[in-house]
Amino acid sequence: MLIALDAMGGDYAPTETVKGALLAVRETDVEVALVGLPDVLETELARQGHSGSPTSVRVVPASEVVGMHEPAAQAVRQKRHSSINEALRLVKEGEASAVVSAGNTGAVVASALLVLGRLGGIKRPALGAYFPTGRYGVLALDVGANADCKPSYLVQFAHMGSIYMERVYGVKRPRVGLLSIGEEEGKGNALTREVYDRLQHSPLNFVGNVEGKEIMNGEVEVVVSDGFTGNVAIKMGEGMAEFMFRELKKAVSERLRYRLGAILMLDALRGMRRRLDYAEYGGVPLLGVNGVVVICHGRSHAQAIKNAIRTAKEAAASGVLEAMQADLK
Repeated sequence: MLIALDAMGGDYAPTETVKGALLAVRETDVEVALVGLPDVLETELARQGHSGSPTSVRVVPASEVVGMHEPAAQAVRQKRHSSINEALRLVKEGEASAVVSAGNTGAVVASALLVLGRLGGIKRPALGAYFPTGRYGVLALDVGANADCKPSYLVQFAHMGSIYMERVYGVKRPRVGLLSIGEEEGKGNALTREVYDRLQHSPLNFVGNVEGKEIMNGEVEVVVSDGFTGNVAIKMGEGMAEFMFRELKKAVSERLRYRLGAILMLDALRGMRRRLDYAEYGGVPLLGVNGVVVICHGRSHAQAIKNAIRTAKEAAASGVLEAMQADLK
């Protein structure tokens, strides 16, 4: 399976993207097309000691790069031969099975819509975020692709999220929750109340409203919201996790007995940090476009890129696109 990697996307590209690709082909049965400025990528490959082996890494040229802070829609149209456009064309033309990018998220979404288009029947794509909680984890969507939503969009998000968790993570009848300000029916704004009613009468395994604090408790496998609310929720969660570890580190350094206790708990603390680290899961899916697209954090290092490539491979092999198309046609 060939995965197209936007090798110029991300804060640490191309060093970390190339390193992540090399890790992926050594540890996973996959081939990677590094899409980007050929001279830059060849130089980086040589610097990292790549001499053509494994041969499952190859460079696909692109003449332009979309910057992390460029206006997304405008940039992907003006830079028609950018690395993200060229990577997505490999999927469009059937040469690659999926795309991975740590570049400008808005640009990736805009380019995916421009190059791949939406799946038939899909009104808006949704960006997912995976949380490692419960038995299978939780997929929250939308977390940023659509700030303003209609009820029908969220209903489709719920269907896509349910299919993704079933196909990629093996969850039978994923439990779907609607992010709101209270668990009771009737809580929330006009949008959530309308969506609640529609999901209640859908074939999905809808269990009702969930509050933000319940996303991590493992009682549902899919959480649905508009992109504005979802993005605020996950950014708050990321900030809280970073704050907790920063404060814990500060507290441990203040007294000797705390440091001794931390030494005894070191393996547990490392395991907890690793479990919460986005690098362990690599990237998040963009659902609703006519191809498998995985978007990484802009600050992704090689480990995150490697795991995103693994995630993309698993999604491409799962038949998730075909299942969504059949369900939402």
